[in-house]
Amino acid sequence: MRSIFVVAHPEATHHVEKVVGGWHDSHLTPTGRRAAASIARALRAEIPDGADVEVISSDLQRASGTADEVAGLFGVTPLLDRRLREKSYGEAEGRPQEWLDRRFVPPPAEGDRMGHHEGVPRAETRGSCARRVYAAMEEILSRPAGHQIVVTHGFALTFVVAAWIKMPYDSVGSVSFRAPSGSITVLREDDFFHNRQVVTVGDTRHLATPPTH
Repeated sequence: MRSIFVVAHPEATHHVEKVVGGWHDSHLTPTGRRAAASIARALRAEIPDGADVEVISSDLQRASGTADEVAGLFGVTPLLDRRLREKSYGEAEGRPQEWLDRRFVPPPAEGDRMGHHEGVPRAETRGSCARRVYAAMEEILSRPAGHQIVVTHGFALTFVVAAWIKMPYDSVGSVSFRAPSGSITVLREDDFFHNRQVVTVGDTRHLATPPTH
């Protein structure tokens, strides 16, 4: 049985500073670091001792810092993959959120949602973000580890799950899997039917659990 635990990194400085994230390389706040420790403990409790575990993470600090916390409990070194980064917002990154809000062009309800340009120079389209995350997941799923922990970002996480369920690229224009910061999404494939399950999406119960020491 293959299990994938998809982590949406917890609170980062761009959240509290109310600036645009994307590829802006914000880092975990003290609250975010405590949440990362809670995530690590929850995953350690879920995955059997001695299991083959690997941790793959976006290379942005807020994700890689989370991955370091998790990997430390499993005694492994995280693998960093820039393809798991959040969608890039180009010139908006690091600017006040209201700067982006004034310029943002929302996608149409129908038509070319994947290629839609949101009005900010050098910003990625939804489609370009999806393609790189799909490529990352194809490589991740080719690896033999039975337990994989993928640390990514809120928008990109949708494409991690979509790739897992083999949703065709042309069908992901409107899909969204909502996963709050600091949440864990569990994906599992059984060894008999080889069905790919979405067990939980955006679970945050571990964030309410106080440390045991």
